[in-house]
Amino acid sequence: MNSLKISCVAVDDEPMALNLVESYIEKTPFLELKTKCSSAIEAMQYINEHPVDLLFLDIQMPDLTGIEFSKMLPKNTRVIFTTAFDHYALDGFKVDAIDYLLKPFDYAEFLTAANKALKWFELLNGKTKQPEIVSKEKEFLFVKSEYKQLRIKLADVLYFEGLKDYIKIWLKDEPKPILTLMSLKSLEQELPETQFMRVHRSFIVSLNNIDVIERSQIIINKQRITVSEQYKTKFLEFINNNSLNL
Repeated sequence: MNSLKISCVAVDDEPMALNLVESYIEKTPFLELKTKCSSAIEAMQYINEHPVDLLFLDIQMPDLTGIEFSKMLPKNTRVIFTTAFDHYALDGFKVDAIDYLLKPFDYAEFLTAANKALKWFELLNGKTKQPEIVSKEKEFLFVKSEYKQLRIKLADVLYFEGLKDYIKIWLKDEPKPILTLMSLKSLEQELPETQFMRVHRSFIVSLNNIDVIERSQIIINKQRITVSEQYKTKFLEFINNNSLNL
């Protein structure tokens, strides 16, 4: 049984919503409710004197919003947002929230979010392996899109396309990409090097799904992707190591 206890505070200006979160926390063995607050100002006063690990935090509140409050928290105090408005999801990603619960949510959804927090604190306390080691062995990744966590099979990925702070994930047999808030550089560190390679400032390609290589261009599912000079040497090594010398 996991002995780690996560201290937490519930913050919501709606009494019914606050009581619901309180009841969910109390039935979750690894969560320890320290207090509940009806405003971010009240929560701030409490946390200044009694630091906690995790906040279940409503976003739309008077005086100080949950988003604004989350930017003032200590580094290792994490947040799970609870809100009735899905258009706040992008703001939640920007402040690195652990999860985003869209009201009305049930206990199963709450527990899924709480377990993500548990994994984060286990890692922080050295109770789990480093994520780099785990991720290299995985056949899939979870990515945030809108307010959901989507399971992406790496074998289905054709290529990743970077757009400023966003990434388009192009999949087999899917006409539209999945859009997620993440940098291409961060993603590159999580992908297995035997399956994926960065070939351009804006593209990481699936090596297993390349159809044709034509001069300095890769063709994947009819999409042409140029291999830029910066990445050409490494890509040529891949071609040479996987070519028949007849």
